[in-house]
Amino acid sequence: MSKQSLKDKSRDKWNFSTHGQGGGMMKNMMLDAQVTPNGLKDRMLLLSALDIILSPEDWLRTYRMQSEWSGDVCLGEVNNGAGDTIHMLWTRGGMLLKGFDHESPVSPHARDEYEVWPGMYDGVPDDMMELLEDEALEKEDVTFCMWREAGDEEWRMGNANFPEGYDDGSSFLLGKIIVTPEEYQDWAESYYELPISLGVVNQIFNGVPITAQMISALHPQRNVTEAIKELKQLGVQVHES
Repeated sequence: MSKQSLKDKSRDKWNFSTHGQGGGMMKNMMLDAQVTPNGLKDRMLLLSALDIILSPEDWLRTYRMQSEWSGDVCLGEVNNGAGDTIHMLWTRGGMLLKGFDHESPVSPHARDEYEVWPGMYDGVPDDMMELLEDEALEKEDVTFCMWREAGDEEWRMGNANFPEGYDDGSSFLLGKIIVTPEEYQDWAESYYELPISLGVVNQIFNGVPITAQMISALHPQRNVTEAIKELKQLGVQVHES
């Protein structure tokens, strides 16, 4: 699915808002206040569950969650396999989301001197910045970043200002999470080259506990026992009977 098609489609009840300054500066795309850290966590869990069902091989999956990545910190990752990523960290103090579009002119790799765009991490809480020092999170691979501390009513960003026309990739990449069941089905059929049951996808999006029958309906060749084991480790509801 192209970047443009992801940008153009509706986003169900979750939407984007703009954040930035005038005077010709490109406005970043930002999550609306109604998209909460817990809501994002639930969404990532169900997307990761679908990937577990559709792909026995972890390295082919786009969505991943580690509930105990570092102590009580939960890590979520979106990786499209083409160099674009989102890393999400849920902590006791809130949530941080860091995205990287490798084609964006905001990328450190696109600059004359390799460095993170000035202001990108301005204001990020110290405890979250410390977590970003982990090599697995690729701190310098960033084209947008937003966070929300406990008690915040909206998302926050740093003070990165971009020239007019610069795209930080946030609309494209956030569209990997803010996706309707129909959009997910469309993407999954293309990516996995399988017919995907929209009815089962709708059930999982609506929080229906996953059953062996639902797994087989999505992927008839999937080893159900192995899938259920991974789904339990992920922490989603499973009914084995």
